[in-house]
Amino acid sequence: GSYDENGTPNAMNAAWGGIYDTNQVMVCLAHEHKTTENIKKTGAFTVSPATADAIVECDYVGIVSGNKVPDKLSRAGLTVKKAQSVNAPIIEQLPVALECELVSYDEESCYMVGRIVNVSAVNDVLDAEGNISLWKVKPVVYDPISHDYLAVGDKVADAFVVGKRLKG
Repeated sequence: GSYDENGTPNAMNAAWGGIYDTNQVMVCLAHEHKTTENIKKTGAFTVSPATADAIVECDYVGIVSGNKVPDKLSRAGLTVKKAQSVNAPIIEQLPVALECELVSYDEESCYMVGRIVNVSAVNDVLDAEGNISLWKVKPVVYDPISHDYLAVGDKVADAFVVGKRLKG
């Protein structure tokens, strides 16, 4: 999510990205996207994982250009509020948002790196200890081979434990 120079919110569905460093994310955004232009001007953006509950809306903002449809968020039925820590919108229908400051953008590789300055989440997706529960968020990932969105699902093992079985 980003704001343009007039404060109009925009968002896009980025297929390529992830954690870049301890407190940084990287997304691959082509320079011609309205979102890229906005972020370069404002120096701020939000990243919210698409969810199974909002997949239609998330897909729509990914296939419609903010350069051609400036009100695409409202057309998708999405509402926004201003992020607490950066000048960027949070999509209210998505339960988690990383609030980021722009660190760098490389036009050749399309890599945009942002420093995470705040993480916000709605109470509905928190577990009893106050941590974000992926099972409650229901994030989706993009499969570039089949062009499908897949829900993050079943636990398959305890991280950093299951591999110990192979130790001598």
